[in-house]
Amino acid sequence: MKTQQAREKNWSETLQAWTHPRVLTMLFFGFSAGLPLLLIFSTLSLWLREAGVDRSTVTFFSWAALGYSFKFVWAPVIDTLPLPFLTAKLGRRRGWLLVAQTAIIAAICLMAMIDPAAEGQSLTFMALAAVLLGFSSATQDIVIDAYRIECAEQDLQALLSSAYIAGYRLGMLAAGAGALYLAAWFGTSSAAYHYAAWRGSYLAMAAVMLVGVATTLLIPEPEVNRNTTDYPAAYYLRFLLLFFCTVGVFVAVFWWSGAVVSLVNGLFAGLFSTALMEQITPFSTFLAEAIRLVLSLCAALLSAFFLMRSNLADGSMVSQTYINPVLDFFDRYGLRTALLLLTLIGFYRVSDIVLGVISNVFYQDLGFSKEVIASVIKTFGLFMTLLGGFLGGTLTIRYGVVRILFLGALLSSLTNLLFMLLASVGNNVPLLCAVIAADNLSAGIATTAFVAFLAGLTNISFTAMQYAIFSSLMTLLPKLLGGYSGTMVTAWGYQWFFLATTLMGLPVLWLIWLAEKRLR
Repeated sequence: MKTQQAREKNWSETLQAWTHPRVLTMLFFGFSAGLPLLLIFSTLSLWLREAGVDRSTVTFFSWAALGYSFKFVWAPVIDTLPLPFLTAKLGRRRGWLLVAQTAIIAAICLMAMIDPAAEGQSLTFMALAAVLLGFSSATQDIVIDAYRIECAEQDLQALLSSAYIAGYRLGMLAAGAGALYLAAWFGTSSAAYHYAAWRGSYLAMAAVMLVGVATTLLIPEPEVNRNTTDYPAAYYLRFLLLFFCTVGVFVAVFWWSGAVVSLVNGLFAGLFSTALMEQITPFSTFLAEAIRLVLSLCAALLSAFFLMRSNLADGSMVSQTYINPVLDFFDRYGLRTALLLLTLIGFYRVSDIVLGVISNVFYQDLGFSKEVIASVIKTFGLFMTLLGGFLGGTLTIRYGVVRILFLGALLSSLTNLLFMLLASVGNNVPLLCAVIAADNLSAGIATTAFVAFLAGLTNISFTAMQYAIFSSLMTLLPKLLGGYSGTMVTAWGYQWFFLATTLMGLPVLWLIWLAEKRLR
């Protein structure tokens, strides 16, 4: 943990580090990574609501981005498999980046061609297109994260993270405020829905993704001291077949176990009254989905084990790709500290992600117009996040990662209480500005420190796999819970929901304190 143990730098050294050439590269890569996110989350939520889709269904669409939470599954594939022609021409990282960015553009265009208000299977096709966008953008994130860690020394990771987050927020501004402004300018509104306006807006976002493509083509491939093994082409094909077979088993079991949700809810309905069931339905449904997930993972792991025993793929290749990165992490930190760190990673962002899934629906329910949402929440909020990211990066270099990690977690949790106040006051633009300022400032500080913290946990020999595991854990639980945010609000109301998200963040402070003691 060099970041945590480094000496405190003076202010001259801290500010001079911002001039490093890799900072600009990470700014553009952050833009490319941030653009697809809101096209799955808040911008898509507003489109679906405007098209007449109910609130609960809208928040379930956030699961389309679960690819971000399971990217550790295919991160080793990206780290191991060379791409024909592209790897030789562009390098390992840039070749995969170009493929991922091309897939992102294709997925956005596909979403633009689907009208969610149309009868038939339009919502199903929209969900599939959103899943494709989530998968391809998560793939881009895997490669960008690896590139960021490999392209500069550990002492610069906090500033690279800050630049990446700044670009990320600019991308979110383009996909948030930009897409909403374009949709409104093309003639759609909550009172008069026009599909063509949303189609034009999403096609424009696909064109903006060319910023990421241009960056990939212009930058150099990182030079890292990393041991790699070249295998015959047949080994790569067998490895890829093992991967797809395992994923296929997971998808099949998860699909066929859908009855588990009804079964668990039926058991709870027999134990509790109807009124109480309305309150605990989000928890019982989450429990059922968790059971489905565990069953599917166990089935996938068992299938992988038996396929390995049948020599479908080379054992040393699988060990180097999947097993060694995990063993390395536990060897470096020990079992107890490693489990503590993984728990902290899994819970650190639960408070703000669960709230963020339904935030745009909340603003819309309070009566804020699309223009106000774009101006205040997306544009003004962006600048507050950039300020938070700058403060987070500077303070992390000056005082160390763990202190600012604790500060960010505390602020992120407490600012959720301001949403309770906004829910009680209603449509009040000055109060909305204050809430957005506090929330985004704290989010910028927390995210910058957390990304630097994760980079410090990563071994350069297993960059893509280990960082993918960390960042996947970071979002898995929050996004699973966030999918039920609409159900929670329906059962409890907005004020109790925001209080619950505040309480979710408090145990994180204790986890940071414990982690700091063990790392020290």
